[in-house]
Amino acid sequence: MTVLRKLAPHAVLALGAAVMLLPFYWMVLTSIRSPAEIFDVSLWPIPRSFDAVENYARAAGQVPMARFMLNGVIVCLGILVVQVLTAVPAAYALAKLRFPGRRLLLSLVIAALCVPIQALALPLFVGLARAELLNTYFAMMAPFFLSVFAIFLFHQSFRSYPTEIIEAARLDGFSELEICWRLVLRGSLPSLAAFTVFSLVAHWNDLYWPMIVVSDTLLAPPPLGMLFFSDVETGANYGALMAGATLITAPMLICFLLVRRHFIAGITMTGVK
Repeated sequence: MTVLRKLAPHAVLALGAAVMLLPFYWMVLTSIRSPAEIFDVSLWPIPRSFDAVENYARAAGQVPMARFMLNGVIVCLGILVVQVLTAVPAAYALAKLRFPGRRLLLSLVIAALCVPIQALALPLFVGLARAELLNTYFAMMAPFFLSVFAIFLFHQSFRSYPTEIIEAARLDGFSELEICWRLVLRGSLPSLAAFTVFSLVAHWNDLYWPMIVVSDTLLAPPPLGMLFFSDVETGANYGALMAGATLITAPMLICFLLVRRHFIAGITMTGVK
């Protein structure tokens, strides 16, 4: 009975993991199958006719897949850098400085978490159109430069940083910006890693906003590029489509695996469940 109690939670977690991983497994399996086997319901990992080379060659060659992924890197890194530069000082001020209206500002940050990008899409699009900034990297990045989620996440982490160390640093002549970037942020690197994963995955997978502001194929990020690829393929070659999906999913998977320990620690430190 004791052994059963110990194994039951692991069995439930393994079942949940299998359910979550099944779509990714099916994607990879489909990407190496021939068109004749696409609708085969078998989950056996070795197909009867191995067609991976042709599928991946078509996915990489029929559309500029490398350009799509480069666009995704430019957009995601550009957004991430500006988000960190704006969110870290704001979170530090809300967590460690005392000034009138601090609680009100924190309440507004929390309230802003409830506002979806879809609610702001029309005025943002009109503003970018009048400024003649559509079909640019800036148009894809601008709405996300200020991240209230990042402010909230870093605020939760900075709250636990010892105030005594900050006071000692002030006595030693550190400015508030030096304390923020050189001390407090350095002590919250797991939170930075966690937010990095959140930001990169969210904007790498974003289709809604790029589809609105970008019509030039050479500026398309990976999800929009896959949509163009689907149009080219007219939905017939599912093996090549799944090969393309595998190519654009792999970088995010590798990113998460590289920082998974810091990601878990960052989520635990900030209390964001």
